[in-house]
Amino acid sequence: GPARPEGGARPVALQCGPMEGLISSQLFVSLHVMAIVVHVILIGVAYSIYLERKISAYIQDRVGPNRVGFDFGLLWLKSFFTLPGVRLLRLDRALGLGQPLADGIKFMLKEDYRPTNVDKVLFTLAPIIVVSPALIGFMIIPWGGVWDMPLFDLPLIGEIGGERVHIAGANINIGVIYLLAVGSLSVYGVTLGGWASNNKYSFLGGLRCTAQMISYEIPMGMALLAVVLAVGSFMPEQLIRHQTQNGWLIFSMPLAAVLFFVCALAEANRAPFDNAEAEQELVGGYHTEYSSMRFALFFLAEYSHMITSSAFFALLFLGGWSLNPLGVGPHMEPVAGSFLLVLAKFGVYFTKVILLVCFMMVIRWTLPRMRYDQIMMLGWHALIPLALTLIIVMSFMRQWGLTEWWMLLGANVGLIAIAMLLQPILQRTLGNPTENHKIPLYGSRFSPVPGTVVNTAPTDPMALEDRPVQGTVSTA
Repeated sequence: GPARPEGGARPVALQCGPMEGLISSQLFVSLHVMAIVVHVILIGVAYSIYLERKISAYIQDRVGPNRVGFDFGLLWLKSFFTLPGVRLLRLDRALGLGQPLADGIKFMLKEDYRPTNVDKVLFTLAPIIVVSPALIGFMIIPWGGVWDMPLFDLPLIGEIGGERVHIAGANINIGVIYLLAVGSLSVYGVTLGGWASNNKYSFLGGLRCTAQMISYEIPMGMALLAVVLAVGSFMPEQLIRHQTQNGWLIFSMPLAAVLFFVCALAEANRAPFDNAEAEQELVGGYHTEYSSMRFALFFLAEYSHMITSSAFFALLFLGGWSLNPLGVGPHMEPVAGSFLLVLAKFGVYFTKVILLVCFMMVIRWTLPRMRYDQIMMLGWHALIPLALTLIIVMSFMRQWGLTEWWMLLGANVGLIAIAMLLQPILQRTLGNPTENHKIPLYGSRFSPVPGTVVNTAPTDPMALEDRPVQGTVSTA
């Protein structure tokens, strides 16, 4: 818009807009960031499920979803973009990319069954309570740094811009505390859903989730506090600026990063910490009695938590939108800049989030589920003492000004070494009730009856042939 005259009133052309003065530049940008990012997360949730199915198929040597394109098998839609003899867009060969949309349609069309004798209000509110914190936790994430917003003259609003604004839903000075507090609210929905279902399996799943989330919030908060002590600020933007100048904190504080990531898996009920569902034991856990869109909301919440916790981890330990992992050399990462720079930073940040989500999925399809007592022992006997020791060490280092990257790295490596040295000593002294002992089964191949010879080698000639297809043994 045109500039304001020197020392004079605004031009008559700009004296319009009934909402002028009510919406600041930062509020205007924050509202748009919230509206855009929440839809990006919702689309990301849909394709995270598709991605998990593809990753699990790759690990298990399968193909995964590859049938549903965006044509959904409809001939008229398949030929919609077809010219005589030329097909511009092969909707039927989209690598199964239409599978998330088909799943969403299926959930909406399924019967919304509610068992008898359930608490009707809480049974309906539980999925909403679970998914709501996951969709508001991203508010403080600085997705694109700072934008040098030009001056605009918008209808109904009037003159806006001409200053620097933060590309975040809320640029508040207690941002990381807000995200930690919001993330802990979903446990109420899981507990209420398990209790309101009037099902023993659901109730046990809710109890497990409650104890697990309460236990693992303690070391997560301590790992976060260690980062705050190292940086000296609660501001998300300041955490990224510190890492652009001193290197990503995952290299200088690996112990805090491991503690935070393990707790993030437990908070999101991801394997190997998915004992709240535990299909082999609890049918489906807290969502056993749910169906249709109520059931889908639990899945929506799980993957939304994965995206939000990955964004939080990238903020704390991977430098956010930073591309300088070691913080050396000329700093080519300006904090503020044009709109294209904002888009580039958002792309870098979201790429890190996607890679972390994929890593979580690989962990699920690689590690077996831990027993519930092992999970609780890990939290209270290992993670909490380690996190508490880390906080004490970081407090002294902050007090004495020992916050260089190599000092932080030395302290973290030293604590890891001490923990590894003390672990066998404590195990011998206190015993390990979670250790798995093989129980002999009388008459089995490992505990045969006295006087018997156990032979587990194959006896069929085909099984003994090294080349069963091209071999000389007859297959007739």
